[in-house]
Amino acid sequence: MTATTGTATIRVIQDHDRPLWRRLLINREMAIVALLALVVIVSLATVRGFAQPITVNYLLLDVAPILLIALPMALIMVTGEIDLSVGSMVGLASVVTGVLTQAGAPFELAALAALTVGLVGGAANGFLVTVVGLPSLAVTIGTLALFRGLAVGLLGTTAVTDFPEEWTALAKAKIAGTTIPYIVIPFLILLVIFAVLLHFTPFGRGIYAIGLSKDAARFSGVHVERTKFILFVLAGVVSAFAGIFYTLRFGSARGDNATGLELQVIAAVVLGGVSVFGGRGQLHGVIAAVLLIGVLGSSLRLANVTSDVINIITGGLLIASVVAASLLAWVQRLRAKAGPRPRIAASPTT
Repeated sequence: MTATTGTATIRVIQDHDRPLWRRLLINREMAIVALLALVVIVSLATVRGFAQPITVNYLLLDVAPILLIALPMALIMVTGEIDLSVGSMVGLASVVTGVLTQAGAPFELAALAALTVGLVGGAANGFLVTVVGLPSLAVTIGTLALFRGLAVGLLGTTAVTDFPEEWTALAKAKIAGTTIPYIVIPFLILLVIFAVLLHFTPFGRGIYAIGLSKDAARFSGVHVERTKFILFVLAGVVSAFAGIFYTLRFGSARGDNATGLELQVIAAVVLGGVSVFGGRGQLHGVIAAVLLIGVLGSSLRLANVTSDVINIITGGLLIASVVAASLLAWVQRLRAKAGPRPRIAASPTT
């Protein structure tokens, strides 16, 4: 929220004068969770085939890369920065894995090399943003083109499809007795790590402080540049891991893999309640938003709705969520300016 003093507008942390249950249940994140539940219920009741186990399996496989990358992206955007290069890093990691495997390297070594490429790419973004001082939007637009160019340059228009069968089978395998793919396990591990990091550590408090005011955070003892650098490195490594999964899931390494994925990630993060100006956001809202977009797209495809219409509906939902958040903030500012209502003293009894 914002507070206005004179002509200056100062961003401050939301006050905690409301009861705890209201702070936990009446917010944008819980609204997305409720909307997700509503869409699931309606889809189960009206869309034929949505309740089948195979639908759940393919839904989770489809959204897994977005779920993975949304974790570090949410933290980056809470600081007020952005990383548009994650989709291209997925493609580059896929190509590195494919090229090394094709050259005869063990798949494990190829995957490790891809993760190293992700670490180096994330560090390059972090260096340019935190040390050189360039805006993250400009930097990651440049590295988006750079990483994609390297991916296409290494592999050209060909594709590598010869991967160890045990690894490709594992990427699509389901946990015994369930319809849930194994990729959910590393995602849950990363979710716990990022949730603890953001919500229960001084490092996470520093992330919020940077998003509210990096100068105030710096004077409070937060290592602003180091924090941002670490987050960009994490985004690069997690994107590379998503690229390895993407390669194994489809059994193909191509230079154009995951084109446009960064837009889906950013849309989900913003829809999940992370402010584009930084300083606000929670991971459960982001996860709910990713699942909401996935469930909505899956149910609409089963209802024979074209992809163009699905994109229009998803974009409209994103715009509506941003407008609703801005409208709510405007109403809160009006209420704050109006001040508390005067209390009328009771007349003395005679």
